[in-house]
Amino acid sequence: MTELSYPLQTIVLIFDLFGTMAFAVTGAFKAIDHKADIVGIIILATITGVAGGTIRDITLGHFPPHSISDPSYVIITTITGVVIFFIYNKIQKHWNLFLKFDAIGLGVFTAIGATLAYQAFGMNFLAMVLAGMVTAVGGGILRDMFVNEIPLVFVKELYASASFLGVVLFYVLLVLQLPLEVVTISSIFLTTMLRLVAMKYNWNLPQAREK
Repeated sequence: MTELSYPLQTIVLIFDLFGTMAFAVTGAFKAIDHKADIVGIIILATITGVAGGTIRDITLGHFPPHSISDPSYVIITTITGVVIFFIYNKIQKHWNLFLKFDAIGLGVFTAIGATLAYQAFGMNFLAMVLAGMVTAVGGGILRDMFVNEIPLVFVKELYASASFLGVVLFYVLLVLQLPLEVVTISSIFLTTMLRLVAMKYNWNLPQAREK
């Protein structure tokens, strides 16, 4: 197991909490758009914010998951849901806010998942891909399924592929022996920017053609 330095552990925790908040915003937006009450908003914000990390922790053998052992995660998602509930009327026209938070959450969770896999298994690329992508897309998939929509990851622009490329960069920079802080931030930046650019220019992966 690769031990993270104390400053890096703090950075990872901060990023993880920020990513949780970012995804919780998207869950709250979706819940309000589907006429949920405040309890439904908080529940969907929490599911979206912590589900990916919870699945990741269980997969990596970390039990109990951080979302259970550390109440900060649920506190943040609850506060986020309540805040969005009260300010939604002022920001509902800003749909891009939802998309930007989703992109930020994708980037942060990709890098955090890869970092935790590196801590647990060292230079195991498959573990990094699994942990990074599960963390990044797990909450969003459940969010969309709970409101009876096809998950965004399956149909819109670069999403899971952006996460994958973020993990690839993470691994390559580790091979080049760059500081882990630089590796993590670079992965976040690449994944987030790929997602934002894909949305702006409507970049999509090929789909099967219908007859």
